Amino acid sequence: MELKEKIINDIKNNSIILFMKGTKEMPMCGFSNSVTQVLNHYGVKYKDINVLEDPNIRVALSEHSNWPTIPQLFVNGELIGGADITLELHQNGELLDILDKANS
Repeated sequence: MELKEKIINDIKNNSIILFMKGTKEMPMCGFSNSVTQVLNHYGVKYKDINVLEDPNIRVALSEHSNWPTIPQLFVNGELIGGADITLELHQNGELLDILDKANS
């Protein structure tokens, strides 16, 4: 399976997935850490993919999503955005509604 196919399958098969630098147990950048903190705040289960393990993941992911930065949060197959958008949605109360749809 090609890397791009694997990324598409991971997004499709996980209701909440975070492509990040590091892991949810050990984020390797402040932006990835911010998003994991928000997701952990809501207590949702999510899959994490460490883009630092293979630089090609980042390239293939950005080609798929048309989003240049990491982290990238997907819910129900849809790109929510990076750290700034995730934090904004959290602060205005919209993120909980988005995450609730992933668990319904």
